[in-house]
Amino acid sequence: MANQLNARCVAVLVTNGVEQVELTEPVAALREAGARVTIIAPESGRIQAFQHLDKGDTFEVEATVDSVNATDFDALMLPGGVVNADALRMNAAAVEFVRDMAELDRPIAAICHAPWLLVEAGLVRGRQLTSWPSLQTDIRNAGGEWVDREVVVDQRLVTSRKPADIPAFNEKMLKLFERAAEDRALDEMGEQSFPASDPLPPPSRGPGRSEARPPEAGV
Repeated sequence: MANQLNARCVAVLVTNGVEQVELTEPVAALREAGARVTIIAPESGRIQAFQHLDKGDTFEVEATVDSVNATDFDALMLPGGVVNADALRMNAAAVEFVRDMAELDRPIAAICHAPWLLVEAGLVRGRQLTSWPSLQTDIRNAGGEWVDREVVVDQRLVTSRKPADIPAFNEKMLKLFERAAEDRALDEMGEQSFPASDPLPPPSRGPGRSEARPPEAGV
């Protein structure tokens, strides 16, 4: 698994109330796979994680959401936690960052209550996904198809329901992020080999053909 993501940059968007295991285990899997992970939050300092209803550890915020640009990242991971997700979906900068990542066709992994952000960003219409069961009506009302499975992959989106799904979630997240990184690398190679600014070659005239000349006077 080491270097599976080859130093690709992954944003992890959180705030106070994040479910600790849904932050720590996916982040550990990403780093083990070679990703460079950045913990992003609406405010600087430290965020308070929870273990269900009890306070857990605190984690350092490495960048604020208004100081980063989606173009700086190759993928986005959204941990759950009802307080975390509810606060983030009320933060305009956080919602805009998620929307920007989707518009750049960056892969997104969201677990538990995190799909609330996808709903708020207008990203679930026509998509199949899962979440904590209490979100299913919100997802359906937003035009998505909610299913009760441990992990669902729909194009560049992977979702899961709860902490017990983390092993399956991590596996599909890493595969999706790796595939997207490979696709992007191929696109970049193609752009370097055939830059759009290169002039088109002159049309071939074929062997033995010369440029037509106007007839001489009197002929």
